[in-house]
Amino acid sequence: MTIEVGDTIPSVKVVLATPDGPKETTTDELFRGKKVVLFATPGAFTPTCSARHLPSFVETAGAIKAKGVHRIICMAVNDQFVMAAWAKDQGINPDDITMLSDGSAALTKALGLELDLIGRGLGVRSQRFALVAEDGRVTHLAVEPPGGFDVSKGQSVLAAL
Repeated sequence: MTIEVGDTIPSVKVVLATPDGPKETTTDELFRGKKVVLFATPGAFTPTCSARHLPSFVETAGAIKAKGVHRIICMAVNDQFVMAAWAKDQGINPDDITMLSDGSAALTKALGLELDLIGRGLGVRSQRFALVAEDGRVTHLAVEPPGGFDVSKGQSVLAAL
């Protein structure tokens, strides 16, 4: 079942790709008591994700945080080392965007937002989406149709805040 507005972010162990190396944490720690934007890409270093999706949040991070958002999280079903390399490649400031590795798609599946790309040799990935959560409760959810890139970009999330 897909998460909906009003639902609580599931409690899942995750790994952050930080400048100091991988850091294990939980969604409870990331979302409790905070206003958080979580956006997910089908994969690090993929064309739309690298050229448009992640950059849209780099461009809007300051304005999004000015709306009271404590943390912006970029998630992909990649390991923490790939996420760290992607952050370095994209020049991500860790104070602006937190890179979250969902290597086994545990959070993606718990959200009900997995995308089966096994037939294309890519395994199980995340659908492209963005959500806003306040104290762990989803207040905004925007899931792209297959191949889409409009409702989950940084500018659209900023407009929804």
